[in-house]
Amino acid sequence: MAVMRPFRAVRPSPEAAKDVAALPYDVMSSAEARVMAADKPLSFLHVDRAEIDLPEGTDIYSDEVYRKASDNLQKMIAEGALIRDGETCFYLYREIMDGRAQTGIVGCASIDDYRSGVIKKHELTVAAKEADRIRHVDACGANTGLIFLAFKDHEEIERRMEEITGTEDPIYDFVSEDGIRHIVWRVADKDDITLFREGFAGIPSLYIADGHHRAASAYRVGVMRREDNPGYTGEEEFNFFLAAAFPASQLSIWDYNRVVKDLNGLAEEDFLRKLEEHFSVKKVPDPGSDSEEGLLGIKPSKKHEFALCLGGCWYILEAKKESVDEGDPVGRLDVSILQEKVLGPLIGIRDPRTDPRISFVGGIRGMRELGRRVNEGAAAAFALYPTSMDDLMAIADAGMIMPPKSTWFEPKLRSGLLIHELS
Repeated sequence: MAVMRPFRAVRPSPEAAKDVAALPYDVMSSAEARVMAADKPLSFLHVDRAEIDLPEGTDIYSDEVYRKASDNLQKMIAEGALIRDGETCFYLYREIMDGRAQTGIVGCASIDDYRSGVIKKHELTVAAKEADRIRHVDACGANTGLIFLAFKDHEEIERRMEEITGTEDPIYDFVSEDGIRHIVWRVADKDDITLFREGFAGIPSLYIADGHHRAASAYRVGVMRREDNPGYTGEEEFNFFLAAAFPASQLSIWDYNRVVKDLNGLAEEDFLRKLEEHFSVKKVPDPGSDSEEGLLGIKPSKKHEFALCLGGCWYILEAKKESVDEGDPVGRLDVSILQEKVLGPLIGIRDPRTDPRISFVGGIRGMRELGRRVNEGAAAAFALYPTSMDDLMAIADAGMIMPPKSTWFEPKLRSGLLIHELS
């Protein structure tokens, strides 16, 4: 059963919250982070992407970067932009995007639950990225980014969350630059803390929705601290890591689309002909266009349907029934079908994690982005129907792994609003 416990947060002062809150470090490049944090001295990117405060060209994995992250965090605390709560609490974090709300509980999950599989994974991690966050968490002595968890709906937990958010004043309520509203409530009442702790103790599994690298690194740092403290009791803060757990029914997975640089030597007409082995192929008569943005395109409307931008045109591809193994939780995913029937055998992209000929575009960027990339020289773009939460949980429950870049969650949880110190 799952552990979720309250903690004594380091968090922004109310007047600084909007300025501190930042997108997760891993949804932007270093160059983009420099631009995003320009003229924003309180942005948490100065902690999560500390290389932006060092000369351009600095190795982002150098010791200097991790020292700077720690220094910047301590400076924000010393100068009062970040404050320490006086007691252990849970927090409720609501995001509202385009009229749709999701509300989760922020607390600390257990590294033992991560190790035992109570916290379930559906993606592999990349060693270099994991090592980076291990060093970052270790240097800062804190979990600085939220790990995004999901749990199967729990009536009592959700009822009390609704009561608190409907009757109590939040500690933060602001709209970020991208139009998303962020609201945070502090839960200090002892009865509420007990209710949430006991509620999670009755939940058999938590699912990582987003943040596999953050979770893996938090676990590794906890293990390292245990090795450095052989007399540990299990109650020390380093045995736990920062997480936000949301009811699965509230979450929305967006499409995660693919763009390829070439067709592996195939002419466009040959490529379309070869697709017909596994797909019905229908040309979209007039998807619309824009002289600057490129082709607007059309989104897939159901599972096993794909949209293809190729040669100035859009096509709808629908996988043939005999080409889909519905009994295979991973094989029936649209990302798997595209990889196994198209990207691998036709385009020669065997490992999408490492092949430089493929790039990935989150659905939040829209169909215009796919058309624009083809308009600027990419060979083709594929739009996919989003993976479902049911598929994600079924794969995690089976101990299986999704293909890379299978899910894109929006809205993104902001970093810097709640920080968990390891000591």
